[in-house]
Amino acid sequence: MEGQPVHKDESKAVSDVLQELSNTSHVQIRSSVELAARVSEAAQDEDEKRTDNGQGPLRRRTDYRTVRNAPRSLSLTPWQIIHAIGLGAASARQGAGRGLAEHWGSLRYIQALESNEGDYLRLSSEGRDLLRFYKATQSGEIGTGFASLLAEKLVRSRYPDHSVSVVPADVALKAGWTLRSASGTGARPEPLQRRPHFFVEAWQPGQPSKVLLVSSKGTHSSVQQVHKQLSTASAHVESVHIGPYGTVPYLLIGTEIPKKESLALHMLEAPGTTVLRPSGETSEADLDLTLDQGNRMAEVVQHTERGRTTIPGFQVLPESFPWFSAVLARTEAATLTAFTGGGKPTAQYLTKEQGQRHFQHNVHADTDKLRDAAHQIHGIDFVGTDHIYRLNGTRVEAFSGLRKSLYMHLHHGRVNEYRRAVHELRDQWPGRSTAKHWSAVSIRADGTVLAIRLREE
Repeated sequence: MEGQPVHKDESKAVSDVLQELSNTSHVQIRSSVELAARVSEAAQDEDEKRTDNGQGPLRRRTDYRTVRNAPRSLSLTPWQIIHAIGLGAASARQGAGRGLAEHWGSLRYIQALESNEGDYLRLSSEGRDLLRFYKATQSGEIGTGFASLLAEKLVRSRYPDHSVSVVPADVALKAGWTLRSASGTGARPEPLQRRPHFFVEAWQPGQPSKVLLVSSKGTHSSVQQVHKQLSTASAHVESVHIGPYGTVPYLLIGTEIPKKESLALHMLEAPGTTVLRPSGETSEADLDLTLDQGNRMAEVVQHTERGRTTIPGFQVLPESFPWFSAVLARTEAATLTAFTGGGKPTAQYLTKEQGQRHFQHNVHADTDKLRDAAHQIHGIDFVGTDHIYRLNGTRVEAFSGLRKSLYMHLHHGRVNEYRRAVHELRDQWPGRSTAKHWSAVSIRADGTVLAIRLREE
């Protein structure tokens, strides 16, 4: 109960829980020719069933294969996963927060993961309990957290002199297309209902970005379910085309979350490079310019033997690459400012369809105040927002923020400056997972921080 005193052993248990969030663990990564074959078989099985039901086969990308130079494992702390889940949810505004900042929903996973004897991550007993209530949500959210971290790591390793941004695809697409049906009722064509989860952008200031798609799935079921999910993921990436049809590279990532064994990440890719280089006369994107809400046709140009046809989907052609570059950068800016507390600093980066109205209010009565919390962690000044709540009866304080110097750029609408500054800092962030006065800390290359500690009664 809220007013009851905390017993010492209970308090100690919570301090242990928070400490374990900073322990580095590993997750196996699996990518093989056999995986690609199993996914293709699962796709064939599904299409046969669909044909029997009169639906016809799904449109899919089928050019996936083993990921080249795939890492054998991903090393991270549970707190980094919670940070990634929170960041992914920050600008989504799905209503789950009901007045609470969206990203705090990720805190439900604080006790969900633990290390086994070999330091591989698995579900804890609390995670298995949580599973009963949030089965689909849990596997999806944990899956997107792992997928974003793995995709970022992979792209960073391929472009070590670039910065890497992971941008929620639905939020970005809404800048140009209405994702709902025109009337608000009735189903849209199937390809428009299935979309990738992220755009991953590798960028350098003032240079055209490289972009790829990520479709992420998660399951508590068997590895056969992973194969089915990745076959569905191949339809999700088929709905978005950047440049000519079927050329944008993508990653399919499935997170297997067994009840007792350690977690595993299954990954396939379509290799390639899509560079957002403007065509001919088109000038480079100015990331500081406010975006107007687009109302683009949800159709893709496909060249077949019978000539040029259009099919339902989302396509960005070269003449729109500067616009799309701005969409990615400004959607990321919205995510980062939402993670620090939302409000008008976030609204400036969003269009109407992207949910601008959700952030139109001032978050402070004191409008001169930047954000409602500020902390120095590892000698770096961060500003952001905090959330104080009870974990197993013990008061806990969580803080989400952005390096103050970077936040100032975004607060004042200077995306170009933010990108220049954060790119220069990309190899300088402290890697330690704890800090003075904090039990667990995660600092990402985008300048965001997530930290947690016991709060004195």
